[in-house]
Amino acid sequence: MYMTSDTARPGGIRNAFRRAEGWLDQRGKWAWIAAMVLGFIIFWPVGLALLAYMIWGKKMFARSCGQRRQATDHSWGRHAMRAGQPTGNHAFDDYKAQALRRLEEEQEAFEAFLQRLRTSKDKSEFDSFMDERARATSAQDAAESEAKPEPGARAGEY
Repeated sequence: MYMTSDTARPGGIRNAFRRAEGWLDQRGKWAWIAAMVLGFIIFWPVGLALLAYMIWGKKMFARSCGQRRQATDHSWGRHAMRAGQPTGNHAFDDYKAQALRRLEEEQEAFEAFLQRLRTSKDKSEFDSFMDERARATSAQDAAESEAKPEPGARAGEY
């Protein structure tokens, strides 16, 4: 048989946390930050737990940064979609098409130039490597030929 009293609130500690969360939500972001700082001052794991809850519970950036980011992304997407649509002004549409075509041609020419530049750089680096290797090999061959004794001379004779 269980008895409950009218003085005890139902729900226990979970209900207390929910009420505290609601109270802090009503007061805004600065109340959460103040609670976190007080938690660090009183007992550091409490402050750390509040910080983790604010970050992972989306309390830190719920009102300010999140809405601004969504508005920016939405407006950029809307303008990007309209860039390819005709405006109704034929002269401007022709100019825009020519400008885009010219920019694409310039981009292709620049990419081809970069490719030629990379190829010539690779070729010059390879040629210099081969020249160094040939010089080292010829110097090594010359040193070996000087170190070899004459075929007619015997060891120990001058």
